Amino acid sequence: MTTLPDPVLAICPHCGAANRVPAARLGANPTCGKCHRALFSGAPLAVDQAGFERHVTKGTLPVLVDFWAEWCGPCKAMAPAYAKAAKVLEPQLRLLKVDTEAAPLLSQRYQIRSIPTLMLLSGGREVARTAGAMPVEQIVRWVRQNGG
Repeated sequence: MTTLPDPVLAICPHCGAANRVPAARLGANPTCGKCHRALFSGAPLAVDQAGFERHVTKGTLPVLVDFWAEWCGPCKAMAPAYAKAAKVLEPQLRLLKVDTEAAPLLSQRYQIRSIPTLMLLSGGREVARTAGAMPVEQIVRWVRQNGG
């Protein structure tokens, strides 16, 4: 597991505000200082390009991204496993979902050639990537093996 900065800058999934949270308090259900809603829900966040940029460039938590599309059978098959992985991996990690059809520029920038593709980013940089549907245990193991 990557050592998190202290404090962590966690981006609110509701209002987009950056929140300083002591690393030791991440598991204490922190809330946003601006909108007062929970910073973590134990579920992946569906984001557009702007939301992706906010979490990856302003937040200091590692980010796991599922690049997927509505028409993709394996993507839909993996969605429940990815949701369960969020319950295991949050709040040490932020899990995002990017619809490649709705955010084609992100797909181009990261050269997404097949979906589903999982990408782990830390400090705004890609750490690891893998393609293909996986069960929850394999997602969690892959993230932890790659420093997330």
